Amino acid sequence: MTHTAMKKRRRHGQPHHLHLLVSLLLLPLLLDCTCAALPSSPKMARIQQHLDRANKPALRTIQSMDGDTIDCVPRHKQHAMDHPLLRKHRIQSAPPRPMPASATATATFRASAAASGNATSRARAAWQTWHHAGHCPKGTVPVRRTTAEDVLRGGQSLFRFGRKRHRRDRAPRAANAPDVVTGNGHEVSPELYGDSRPRLFTYWTSDAYEATGCYNALCPGFVQTSSRVAIGAAISPVSSLAGEQYDMTLLIWKDPKLGNWWLSYGDAGASQLVGYWPAELFTHLSGHASMVEWGGEVVNTSPGGAHTATQMGSGRFAAEGFGRASYFRNLETVDAGNSLAPVSLDAVQTLAEDGGCYDIKKAYDERDGWGTHFYYGGPGHNPACP
Repeated sequence: MTHTAMKKRRRHGQPHHLHLLVSLLLLPLLLDCTCAALPSSPKMARIQQHLDRANKPALRTIQSMDGDTIDCVPRHKQHAMDHPLLRKHRIQSAPPRPMPASATATATFRASAAASGNATSRARAAWQTWHHAGHCPKGTVPVRRTTAEDVLRGGQSLFRFGRKRHRRDRAPRAANAPDVVTGNGHEVSPELYGDSRPRLFTYWTSDAYEATGCYNALCPGFVQTSSRVAIGAAISPVSSLAGEQYDMTLLIWKDPKLGNWWLSYGDAGASQLVGYWPAELFTHLSGHASMVEWGGEVVNTSPGGAHTATQMGSGRFAAEGFGRASYFRNLETVDAGNSLAPVSLDAVQTLAEDGGCYDIKKAYDERDGWGTHFYYGGPGHNPACP
C-alpha cells in the first residue's frame, strides 16, 4: 500500500492497549502517591515552569464530572506550535483533499447482547465525559490540563514525563512478538492519569521512542483542530459484560498533497477531524507506512514472580465472542487512490504471546460494518497463566 492508514471500530472494554498511533487506554490501577514525600522547592519550581509552558491560557475552562479540567485554548496558541520545527507552520483546519471514503457505507451502532447473543439495534457511539459539563467555542481546542500531581505520579524525571520508558527499563519481550512491539515496547501507562477510566490518547515519535515524542499534548507536536475532541480525555459510556456494547471508529491517513497525517474520530456523517501530525516531524513516515497493527497489550512486570493479573480488553478470552470479548471490526487501509480498502482475512496475521493469558481469534462476516474482524483479550494471571 502506498498511502497507508487505518480505519477501525472497536469495543470499549476494560484494561487493554492498542498498537497504533492513536487508541483507547484503559488503566489497570489507581496509583496512590499520597505516601510519597513532597519534592524539594527547586524541583517544584522546575515543575511549575514546565506547567506554565504546557498549559496555555484558556478562553474558557470546563470542569468535567470525572475530575479532569479541560481548557479551551485558542487554536493558534496551542502547545504544538512551540515545537522548533513548527515555528513557521500554518495550521490546517482541514486536509486540502477529501478524507478517504469507503465504497460501501457502514453504520455506527450500539448492539445489545441479549441472552441469545444476537440481538442488535442501531444507536450512538461512545463519546467524551467532559461534554456533559460544557463545550469549547469555535476557534479553540480542548486540552486536558496537566497538573503537578500528574508529573509527580509517574516517578520519572521531568524530562521523561509523558514519554514511554527507555527500552532498558522494560521487561524483555518474546522473540516472536510483532515487529512493532519488539521494536518500541508499547506499554500501558497507569501513572499517566491516576485513574482507571477509558481514554482516547495519541503518541508520536520520530526516533523509535528515544528522545522525541510524547502522549497527547504533553509536548509540542500533534496539532489539534477540533473544538469537540480532547486528546487524553475520558470516554463514556463503555460496554458492559453481556449488556450494551459501544464501539468507535478511528481513521488515520496521510494527506497526499501536504504530507500531514490526519486523525478523525467517528463515522461518516458524524466524523470529527481531531487534528494531525505535521509532515515536518517525520522522516520515515514522510512517504508511507509499511505496516498497520491492531491489538491489545498490557505490561507484565511479573509481580512476585507470577504473571500480572492485569486484564486485556474485557478480561474474557476471544472464544466468548460478541457481548463478552473485546473486538476490532471492519479493518480497512487507505490505498494509493485515497480510498478505504477492506483488509482481507488472509492478509491478517495474528499472534498471542501466551495463549493461556490472552488470546485472539480472527474472522470474516458479511454483515454491514463487520467485514474482517477479530476478538481478543483475557484475564492475565490464572491457572493456565502462572
